[in-house]
Amino acid sequence: MLSSAEAEAELAALPESEQLALLAAVEKLRVLGDQLPYPHSSAVRGSHSGLRELCPRGGRSPRRAFYRRVGDRLVIGAIGPEAKRDPRG
Repeated sequence: MLSSAEAEAELAALPESEQLALLAAVEKLRVLGDQLPYPHSSAVRGSHSGLRELCPRGGRSPRRAFYRRVGDRLVIGAIGPEAKRDPRG
């Protein structure tokens, strides 16, 4: 699993409780990979490139990590708000 420098910076800017929730979700993704089920992971609507969102706290967190498969790795490209809470991101 890889994450972009931007995603690392976005994670570091979050409150500690949100950082911990995201890191716990990332660990689930690392262990289960593509088999991580809903509500912990879901496809991003309108994405045609396989973009998925990692949903900390089973979707109850206001943050998401956005990732997709690149070759044989999962790559987290960004961390942002949950769409219903902040549609503009």
